[in-house]
Amino acid sequence: MAITVHCDIVSAEQEIYSGLVEMVIATGNLGDLGIAPGHAPLLTDLKPGPVRVVKQGGKEEIFYVSGGFLEVQPNSITVLADTALRAGDVDEAAAVRAKQEAEHALANQSGEFDYSRAASQLAEAAAKLRTLQHIRHKR
Repeated sequence: MAITVHCDIVSAEQEIYSGLVEMVIATGNLGDLGIAPGHAPLLTDLKPGPVRVVKQGGKEEIFYVSGGFLEVQPNSITVLADTALRAGDVDEAAAVRAKQEAEHALANQSGEFDYSRAASQLAEAAAKLRTLQHIRHKR
């Protein structure tokens, strides 16, 4: 049996996952992070996108987070996000629509255009689609 550590993934609304894991893979602002039992304590911010969890026994589950923080302590890993969903719950059609709308807004800027809002909407939609691609790649 592999060595495990307790992991919690929580959003502002609810706890999404709680259980023993062999590894957590997420994307921080400085690149991809692979957190396994025995990892040094760490606190880092996360980019929007997939968080892969290798559960006890080797089964993998993918979650989408809208950004947030990852904290590693000696006996636990915690992912805190504004929004967190099981990847299978991501609405692909809505993400595609949101991406197209943000791209259109960026291409057709008007007088009272909020560039940072359109750019963040585009980044979030692209992250959701990237998460769905991870699911398809694993199947």
